[in-house]
Amino acid sequence: MNPRLQSLQAYPFEKLRALLGTSASSLPHIALSIGEPKHPAPKFVADCLTDNLSGLSTYPNTKGIPELRNTIADWLKQRFSLEAVCAETQVLPVNGTREALFAFAQAVITPSTEALVCSPNPFYQIYEGAALLAGATPEFLACSAENGFIPDYDAVAPEVWQRCQLLYLCSPGNPSGAVTDIATLQKLIALADQYDFIIASDECYSELYFDEDQPPPGLLQACAEMGRNDYRRCVVFHSLSKRSNLPGLRSGFVAGDASVLAPFLLYRTYHGCAMPVQHQQASIAAWQDESHVIANRELYRQKFDQVLAELDGCLEVERPDASFYLWAKTPISDTEFARGLFQQENVTVLAGSFLSREVEGINPGANYIRMALVAELDNCLEAARRIKRFTQGL
Repeated sequence: MNPRLQSLQAYPFEKLRALLGTSASSLPHIALSIGEPKHPAPKFVADCLTDNLSGLSTYPNTKGIPELRNTIADWLKQRFSLEAVCAETQVLPVNGTREALFAFAQAVITPSTEALVCSPNPFYQIYEGAALLAGATPEFLACSAENGFIPDYDAVAPEVWQRCQLLYLCSPGNPSGAVTDIATLQKLIALADQYDFIIASDECYSELYFDEDQPPPGLLQACAEMGRNDYRRCVVFHSLSKRSNLPGLRSGFVAGDASVLAPFLLYRTYHGCAMPVQHQQASIAAWQDESHVIANRELYRQKFDQVLAELDGCLEVERPDASFYLWAKTPISDTEFARGLFQQENVTVLAGSFLSREVEGINPGANYIRMALVAELDNCLEAARRIKRFTQGL
């Protein structure tokens, strides 16, 4: 058995199940713990999927069909104001960002006791598992309220950057929804040049934002504004799961530096993780349409407006820059809050400390909870009322 498997921690939701036990409440359960979109999937995508079931008779190519790669390249150019994206060498379809974020580290890391993979803290646990199984050590960069829930990259020691082989970014962030600005992205690109590491930017929440005139910037956009159309040392990860309410389609892509994607494609060819042809055809339809994405943002906008109004004054929480999460400070420990809320009100939220690691005695997720506003509006509002009632009783 691979001994590195022993270093993996239980997934946050396993920890949550062990924490909660059974609720004493007779109220209907409302889950705000899992970031699984519940808005309806676009009908035209489902129709496209069923119209192309002849793809079941075909082995898919790992590189994907040219029509999908061209569609993704066109979307990237439009969304991030890019002049050039080569569909042949700079785009690779993947089965969702989770699979790709994990596999990417296995392809690009040179295993050693010195190798570091840097990531935000709190973080998406795939980053940690990917680092450990690739033969590297995770280096966690704290995201605190004092720094807008973005790591203080200026405080990272030069010796950490020297050992860093891969830096995971998440913007908009999970769990805080904080967006990394262009200036910070360009600072990180300069550091990647100086210390020779790769940046993997997880941008799966990039299409869930509140101001239609100010979409979150992306890493390739930061590259392009520096005149780096080869996107050297930079790759981005995007998905249809959140953008188009299609988590079950398992469809996303990786794009960026062709010299990095070429060996990643080789790895994936052996890995055997090609996207089914019918899923690729449905993905083309989804990436080519923006009207359903705009409508989706409006649904989230309404939920945030009304839920934040309901929670006003009972918890220390603000509207995020983007994403569908609320990252709220708790008046008692996050685990006690999550357990008590479930016991009394049958609402599940995720304890922030389960999304973080303690570094030098500090867990930056402690005394926070993550709430995913993915349920229907009425359920989100009912959950907010129960949270308020529970909090007022503390």
